[in-house]
Amino acid sequence: MDHGPCKPARITEAQLHNWELVETFREVLGKTYGSAKLHPTFDDPRRELGYASYLSLFLLGLFNPVVTSMRGLCAASQLPRVRATIAGPSVSLGSFSEMQSVVDPTLLYEMFRDLVERAPALAQPDPRLKNLNLLAQDGSLWRALPRMTWAEYGVGPDGEAKGVRLHLRFHLVRGVPWDARVDQGKSCERQALRDMLVPAQISVGDRYYGEDYRLFRDIDRAGAGFVFRLKDNAVVHEEQVLPLSQADRAVGVVRHAWVRLGATPAKQSIRVRLVEIRTSTQHLLLVTNLPVADAPAELVGLIYRRRWQIELFFRWIKCILRNRHLFAESPQGVTIQLYLALIAAVLFQMYTGRRPTKRQMEAIQFFLMGWASAEDLARLLERGTAKVPNAKTS
Repeated sequence: MDHGPCKPARITEAQLHNWELVETFREVLGKTYGSAKLHPTFDDPRRELGYASYLSLFLLGLFNPVVTSMRGLCAASQLPRVRATIAGPSVSLGSFSEMQSVVDPTLLYEMFRDLVERAPALAQPDPRLKNLNLLAQDGSLWRALPRMTWAEYGVGPDGEAKGVRLHLRFHLVRGVPWDARVDQGKSCERQALRDMLVPAQISVGDRYYGEDYRLFRDIDRAGAGFVFRLKDNAVVHEEQVLPLSQADRAVGVVRHAWVRLGATPAKQSIRVRLVEIRTSTQHLLLVTNLPVADAPAELVGLIYRRRWQIELFFRWIKCILRNRHLFAESPQGVTIQLYLALIAAVLFQMYTGRRPTKRQMEAIQFFLMGWASAEDLARLLERGTAKVPNAKTS
């Protein structure tokens, strides 16, 4: 039985009176950047715009539905309340643009990883999954402007657009983004998985990952696991048929076997376990290197269905957080923005134990803009939880 999300702790008005995401962000920022070696420009006493004010203004732009450009952010920095919130001077377009080249995005990555370790689980884990280190891997594209020459052509429906790709590993048990890389739109998602792979983690991916049999070998040699979906026309060579349990049959498992994949011996995969599932609505061919004792056939199906959480997260970060507009155009600036978006997502989860729905996100924005009281925000957040919908497949 698949366990749903647990009910988050009740949010009180007293908690919300201290609920300032920018303030918390600046506290964590100080811990990370305070001990790091920064660009020499920050030692210049004539510099008015510091990294904390710049990044706080950037983060504020992600929360505010009105601001959709770098010029808009700079104009907002002239407002007294914004200046008080970010504790800095008004920012010119030139100063904001120049900061992209001197702020190190890797320090934001360290902040993101630090917050992820402390973030609460979004859902009550299924008892059978709680001890499995399940990481869904996928990539999502952000359209780049034509003048962003570093973002290569070759993405989008017509293959003529420029783009930036966020490679993400999403923890399927804790329900939180776990690792991320920002690269050109044409960058290979399978290579990104190889680069981000950690021993003992179990990578979960769609049919794109299931096409690369060398990837199976690389993951297995790294001491890690995988659950991937195959295309229906994959060439399968059965070596050992495995018995089906009653639980397997109950979820539609029709075949369970140790197999090798590939049309010719030179291109064959390592020995993997095949789980075929047929129901009235779907047909899944899944492969894994996990032992039967750790992941019976029916559990392999459940693991793959949980992969849909990463698709929901990409949709949330683009549509609910509204992080579709790129405020910066340089590789470092875009990387800063996407890491800040991930940090914002984790901060929301830390404060509320959930990812806000669209209505809740609007209330949070009104609260941060001063149009809603703490009581108004508490009342809306108590109305419902951003539940993870029933699992789907790709």
